[in-house]
Formats: sequence, structure tokens, C-alpha cells
Amino acid sequence: MLLFNENDLFTTGCGSKKNFDLPGLELMLHESFIPKGEADYYYQHLLHTTPWHEYQMPMYDKIVTAPRMVAWYGEQEDAGENTLPWTPELLALRQRVENETGLQFNAVLLNLYRSGNDSVAWHSDKEHRIGTNPNIASVTFGQTRPFKFRHKTDKQVGQVEIPLHHGTLLLI
Repeated sequence: MLLFNENDLFTTGCGSKKNFDLPGLELMLHESFIPKGEADYYYQHLLHTTPWHEYQMPMYDKIVTAPRMVAWYGEQEDAGENTLPWTPELLALRQRVENETGLQFNAVLLNLYRSGNDSVAWHSDKEHRIGTNPNIASVTFGQTRPFKFRHKTDKQVGQVEIPLHHGTLLLI
């Protein structure tokens, strides 16, 4: 199921806010949450100043390299060994997201998808650092990418795909 029409690279969407009430999941989509000029700045800044790294993860019976680059930032009292301190730019983005959502966030995972070969496989966010029923805010910079999800147990609920445009906020 595709909720929107096809899209172009680095487009910012129409600027609308949409709420989705799906079985067991609530989503809030705010296109153009970060206006294009600012989104361009954040994209370039984060791309060139973030200490990106690959990481190893367990998958089935082996350890594999994740098909993307990452950087984890957060509160230093909760920090794991690879957690970096908040930067002024990330603090500014966090404040905007918190003002928009009315929620508080203590960490951010940056993902760099270098090409069409990088991805995130089907998964559930079960990272112990984010709790058992987390709110997840995702701000997209760069090329429009599809956000796909499916219900874990109810196969009657079809796969959903939402294009995340440059500057879009998705609250899960």
C-alpha cells in the first residue's frame, strides 16, 4: 500500500501534517518540518562533520556489518561506549522536535544511507536504551526514502510505505 504519489529526489513534500491511526501504531507525518534551505544546511553539515562508522550486529547465527553508517548521540550520563555528546546543531533540532511533539528525547541515532544498497531490514525498535514502548521521532535529510512497515502479527494489515522527503518529521 503506497500512501502517497511517486516523488522526486530532495523534494520537501507539500508541507502538510497527517496523522495515521493504524492497528497498534500511531504515526504523525509533518512534511517540510524543516524548510528546504535549513534542511540543505543540516544535510551538508551532518554529512561532513559527523564521525560516521560502520557497526557489527547479530543477524540469525552470525555477526554482519550493518548496511549503513551510523552515529549515536545522547545524554552523557546514559551514554554507552559509542555515544557522542550532543552538538549545537543536534540540540537545536531536538528542541524543534520537542516543541512540535510535546515529548522529550534523550538520544538520537543518525543513519547515513550512502547509496541505494544501504538500508534497514525489517525490525522492531527493541533497543534497551529507549525503553519498552518508545516514541521515535525521525527527521529526514537528503534524498527521499521510503519508510516501509508492516504489522508484526496481523497479516491482514497490508504493508505500508510512506515517502520521507527532505526535511520531513515522522513521529512513531
